[in-house]
Amino acid sequence: MRPGHVGGDKAYSSRRNRSYLRRRHVRHTIPERKDQRANRQRRGSAGGRPTGFDKTMYKRRNEVERTINQLKSFRAVATRFDKRAYTFHGTVTVAAVRLWLRQ
Repeated sequence: MRPGHVGGDKAYSSRRNRSYLRRRHVRHTIPERKDQRANRQRRGSAGGRPTGFDKTMYKRRNEVERTINQLKSFRAVATRFDKRAYTFHGTVTVAAVRLWLRQ
């Protein structure tokens, strides 16, 4: 299965990554680094058009990262004591429910 949308930070902003995602028909929200933007603009029309960037989707990426960091505050999730996948899935589910109940 392939994801419907991928969000990444500037570290994943290479032309190779973007072309791979386009070839696989995966939409992406990855900000363009300043040096890449400057090189593209310096080349003029041969540099191509600017990459599409959705600020609202990028803000959602931050929410997901913060939630994962909150899940990692639970020791069993961070160290992965459970060896079997279904047990670990249950541990993550319990941690998520505890986070949800705290709010």
